[in-house]
Amino acid sequence: MTDDSPVMELLVEQAVTPASMRSVSSRFATGVIVLTVGGDHVHGMTANAFSSVSLEPPTVLCCIAQSAVMHRALTTERRFGVSILASGQRDQAAFFADKFRPLGPTQFDGVDWQAGPRTGVPLLLGAVAWLECEVVDMHAACDHTVFLGSVESLSRGSTDDALLYFGGGYRRIAA
Repeated sequence: MTDDSPVMELLVEQAVTPASMRSVSSRFATGVIVLTVGGDHVHGMTANAFSSVSLEPPTVLCCIAQSAVMHRALTTERRFGVSILASGQRDQAAFFADKFRPLGPTQFDGVDWQAGPRTGVPLLLGAVAWLECEVVDMHAACDHTVFLGSVESLSRGSTDDALLYFGGGYRRIAA
């Protein structure tokens, strides 16, 4: 077999380990969201394991580690908000990814947010879009749980660039 292209990349098989999986997965660009829960278990968490599942009925999914504070909050409250972050919200993404930030309602002190109109969950102001969802199904998947959420309310926000995560860092892309 010949290849006339000027560049030919060699595929080198690696051992499948958590580190190699993280390295390979980091080459897939994802959007960045802050997932929020209200009620008696108020909590926020930066996530990128989020996707639209269906337009009819409108359904999304998010994957949460079973050891995460968000996992307990979400399985108890069963309603969540999604703030799809703008490129100018790197600080909020980093804050809600910090395991040492305050927990409970005080983690939202100093963060611009408002209660969602349908569920009351915190939604971050300045985001490019928001969703309010109700958990309709959960599936255990290794050390995570896949939560399926029925979209109860949604809105587009800022026309700023969206925030992306790629190669271990935050990036931006034109919306």
